[in-house]
Amino acid sequence: MKMNIGAFLTKRAALSPKKEALVLGDARYNYTELNQRCNQFANSISQLGIGYGDRVAILALNEPEFFDLYFGLGKIGAVMVPINHRLAGPEIQYILNDCQASVLIFGEEFAPVVESIKDDIPCEHLLAIMDSPPAYAKPYKDLTAGASDKEPEITCGDDDTLTILYTSGTTGRPKGAELTHNGYFGTSTTLRATFGDIGEVLLMPLPLFHIGALAPVPMCVHFGMKMVFQRAFDPKNFLELLGREKITWFGSVPAILMFLRQIPGFEKYDWHTVKMALVYAAPVPVTLIKEYAASGIEIRQLYGMTECTGPATVIDSENAIEKAGSCGPPFFHNEIRIVDLEGNDVGPNEMGEVLIAGTNLMKGYWNKPEATAETLKEGWLYSGDMGKMDEDGFLYIMDRKKDMIISGGENIYPAEIEDVLLGNPKIGDAAVIGYEDEKWGESIKAVVVLKEGEALTEPELIEWCQGKIGKFKIPKQVVFTDQIPRTPTGKILKRILREQFNA
Repeated sequence: MKMNIGAFLTKRAALSPKKEALVLGDARYNYTELNQRCNQFANSISQLGIGYGDRVAILALNEPEFFDLYFGLGKIGAVMVPINHRLAGPEIQYILNDCQASVLIFGEEFAPVVESIKDDIPCEHLLAIMDSPPAYAKPYKDLTAGASDKEPEITCGDDDTLTILYTSGTTGRPKGAELTHNGYFGTSTTLRATFGDIGEVLLMPLPLFHIGALAPVPMCVHFGMKMVFQRAFDPKNFLELLGREKITWFGSVPAILMFLRQIPGFEKYDWHTVKMALVYAAPVPVTLIKEYAASGIEIRQLYGMTECTGPATVIDSENAIEKAGSCGPPFFHNEIRIVDLEGNDVGPNEMGEVLIAGTNLMKGYWNKPEATAETLKEGWLYSGDMGKMDEDGFLYIMDRKKDMIISGGENIYPAEIEDVLLGNPKIGDAAVIGYEDEKWGESIKAVVVLKEGEALTEPELIEWCQGKIGKFKIPKQVVFTDQIPRTPTGKILKRILREQFNA
């Protein structure tokens, strides 16, 4: 029997037919209903000639249709390609052409961008999640209306590709990570083996084009949990859902935690059922961890990547404050190494590149054998992240290898400085980049967003940093701006900052 993630839903529907499976806006489905939807989609898309290995892209906010694709395509061996809906038309066009998608399914909000690229993409079928689509597309609901909900024959799985997720492209063109049935199963088992009983209700505000939202889905079905998804993140609605749906755990990124804290009466919302808050995609500022701890809310920093189908390390509640800033030891079925530029293991608290091993590594990058060979070597995933491990085996991510600043021969990691800057009560957001310096090679520039109504000058901030970090880490220049450019999951787009402020 092959490991097939689509079959997870088939089995769960048989075991727990009436159990609630998905809540998304006003839509609610039990496991029988969700499985029927996915089967109808699988059978109807097959009638279009879509089958094993064909790519089907989706450009939408979080919609029930994501689950149709994920499980339905999984059953017939086709591949889901979720697209970052915040990309511009040319970027979306690049992805569709790169993966040679046969079908594009898009939400109503994205009809204008699809209109702008429709003549330059390979998709044979355009399906719109709306009642009255433009003339060039057909309604999605018409595809599945009246389709059979009979179980399709499952002949695929294991190391077949289930999804292609394109990396955020913080340093250039995005690459499509091929994630397999086995990889998602590996993530499900390592999450459960590490966390144990975390209750039965997940709340997910992140977009389903991101691995942080997609990776927990198989585990929820595997163990019969209820999934509550927001169509798009709304902080007030998020806080209301905690009590209304009796949420036991949720996924987040640091930016979401910041937004939640700004909602009036934050502490008065019903948090009592929440056992765990997983935070990933970017380092959580220590100050933010302490703020939530002071409110009695447990934050667990997770480190992972799209390329390892999500998780790699996580810190437990016991050490979350004592080792604040760490993302913990490896998950149950993962291993971590820290190596120098020559690939040699380094000692405790020594900086190096983070390597990941486990049952959840990607197959490779779609149609990019050279990039795959650079990233996957002898069973290890070379992450491109710089970190260190302490004597207890707890990982600390310091920065992206490509974002490291070398000033006067010293390796400087912007995340460390950014964390200090965020401790200034007048600063709402901050990023650190390097710039060319004739004397030192590179020097440090802070890009700062002030809180509303606050005032701060460059000399004042430089003086404030004195004694808080080593002198060689203190920014030499400070620029003030209205917004720090970030990916949808909160990663700072250093490339854009360098283009904007180092031109």
